[in-house]
Amino acid sequence: MNVSAGSDNLIKIPVSKLAIGMFVTAIDHNNSKVAVSNAGQIKNRDAITKLTKNGIKTVWVDVERSSDSCGLKKVKPKVSGNPLAKKPATNPRDVKQKQAKKLLSEAKGLIKKVMSETFEGKAIEVAQFGEVADKMIESVMDDADAFKCISALRSKDAYLLEHSINVAFLLVTFGRYLDLDPELIKQMAVGGILHDIGKVKVDNEILHKPARLTAEEFEKMKLHQVYAIDIMRDIEGLSQVSIDVCLMHHEKLDGKGYPRGLKGDEIPMHGRMSCIVDIYDALTATRCYKEAMSPAAAFKILISLTPFHLDQKLVYEFIRCVGVYPVGSLVQLSDERVGIVWDSKNRDALHPIVKCFYSQKHRRYTEVAFVDLKKSDLVIERGVSPSSLDVDPTPFY
Repeated sequence: MNVSAGSDNLIKIPVSKLAIGMFVTAIDHNNSKVAVSNAGQIKNRDAITKLTKNGIKTVWVDVERSSDSCGLKKVKPKVSGNPLAKKPATNPRDVKQKQAKKLLSEAKGLIKKVMSETFEGKAIEVAQFGEVADKMIESVMDDADAFKCISALRSKDAYLLEHSINVAFLLVTFGRYLDLDPELIKQMAVGGILHDIGKVKVDNEILHKPARLTAEEFEKMKLHQVYAIDIMRDIEGLSQVSIDVCLMHHEKLDGKGYPRGLKGDEIPMHGRMSCIVDIYDALTATRCYKEAMSPAAAFKILISLTPFHLDQKLVYEFIRCVGVYPVGSLVQLSDERVGIVWDSKNRDALHPIVKCFYSQKHRRYTEVAFVDLKKSDLVIERGVSPSSLDVDPTPFY
C-alpha cells in the first residue's frame, strides 16, 4: 500500500485504498488538508463510495484511532546499526508482572513466616513489613495494573495469605487515589498485611470449614480480633494507624461491629477504608465454601451496606478508584467474547483494552486478541465471574 506520511499519527492515503475501520480526519482538496466535520471510522463500503462520488481522491487517516484490524501499522523506529546499542525491552507489562509476581511471593512468604512465629509465641519485627509496604507503594506508582493482574490469580487454598496482601494493596491504591500522605499510606499497608493475624489462634476446623459457619462457630471466629488485640500489644514500633487498620476492619458505623463496637466518628477514615477493602476483597475471592463474585456484584453489596455499616462517601470513592471494570477482572463484550481487562491507564472506565480468549456464543477458546474499545464498535456488556465460565481463565493472565 502506497501511503504518504503526514505526522506521527496521520497519513495521506488514496480513497481506493481505504478499508473499513480506518479513522478519517480530513480530506485532500486542491493539495490542501481540509478537516471534515464528521470525522470517524469507516463503518461500511458505502462511506468509501460516497467519497469517490464526491470526487475525493485522497484522505488523511489517523493510524492511532483506526481499528487494529484495518491493516494499518505504526511506523517502527529505525534500529541503530550499532551492535552495542541497547536492545528494546520485552513487553513492559510482562516485565512489570514478573516484578509483581516476585513481590507477591515475597509478601506471602513473610506473612507465612510471621504467622508461624506468632503461633509459637515469638515477637514480631515491624521493620520487615515496612519494607514490603514500601515495595507495594513503589509497585502501585510504577504500574498498578501489573499487580492487579497478578493478584487476580487467586487460590482458595491460600486465601488467608492472599487476602492479607490484597487488602494491603487495595489500601495503598485507595490511599493514593485519595492523595493521602505517603507515610500514612505505608502505615495503612502494614496494617493491611497484619489485619488477619489473630486468625492464627482460631481453630483450624472453623478457619477452613468448607461451608458457612454456624452462629456458634461465627462467635468463635470473631475472637480472632480479640486475639489480635493481644498480638498488637506485643509488636514494638507498630504505629497506631496500623493497629487501627488491623482492629477496625470489622467495626460498623452503627456500633454493631466488633471487637469494640465502635460507632460513627470513633472510627477514623483509615479504619473505615479498611472495612471497605476487606469486604470487597473477600467478596471477589474464591473461598472453600463460595465462588468469587464479579467486582460489579461486589460493588452492589458495598452500596447496600451504607450508611449503617460502611461510610457511603468512601464507598463511592472506592468504586471510582477501582473502576467498574478493574484491570484483571473478566468481562463479556457485545460479540459474546470473554476477556481480561488488560489496560485502563489514561482511559475512561468503559473503554479499556481487553485481552479476549473465549467465546460464550460458540463455547470454545478463540485466538487471543487485544481489543482496544477506544477503536472498536464493541462494548462491554457485563462483568463476568470466573465461576460462570466453562473454562479456566488463569493461563491467559
